[in-house]
Amino acid sequence: MRVVLTEEEVRALGALVEKSVTTPEYYPPSLNALVAACNQKSSRDPVVDYDEATVARALERLREKHLLWVVSEAGARVPKYKHRFAEAFDLSEADQAILCLLMLRGPQTPGELRSRAGRLHSFASPEEVERVLEELATLEEGPLVVKLPRQPGRKEHRWAHTLHGAPAEQPETVPEPVDAPLAAARDERARLCALEAGVAALQEEVAALKSQLEDFRKRLE
Repeated sequence: MRVVLTEEEVRALGALVEKSVTTPEYYPPSLNALVAACNQKSSRDPVVDYDEATVARALERLREKHLLWVVSEAGARVPKYKHRFAEAFDLSEADQAILCLLMLRGPQTPGELRSRAGRLHSFASPEEVERVLEELATLEEGPLVVKLPRQPGRKEHRWAHTLHGAPAEQPETVPEPVDAPLAAARDERARLCALEAGVAALQEEVAALKSQLEDFRKRLE
């Protein structure tokens, strides 16, 4: 029987998987950087506003479920976190990319998954995405994804992950039109959030190096 995760655990795990591929230079992240990743305004559905304690509890539960490691690097002042999602579920790179997108952005069509997967995995065709979804839906250990009923007005079925149980079908929503200046502002904010997370990670590295240098200096004295 597969583990069942809470929404907070799914978001934290999905963010770890995403950052391990898209920003390997800042991986593994600290708690502070992971909170920022969970609360991103871009590439997230729903957008959340988790505090540090919420993410810390989710990470501890994921550790207990053997889905991540807590890493204490030499000289580092704070612990960092590495997921073991692929190992725990025996996933290929393509499997992991699809599940990561579903964990972070909710139910999606194969076309949406392919268009959004670029930084995680390159799918050659929509048919390849469909094949991966079908394989994940028919695993002997239990399905990791499920096909949702087609919604009115949609040509494609949407798919959802099953990591926190069978998904409830969501009502059809019509997105509000977004004008070009607003879209540009949102893109800029997304870039700023990513930069802030990177700066936070660098600050932690600099602090750790300063601490090591101070220890070395004291030993010389």
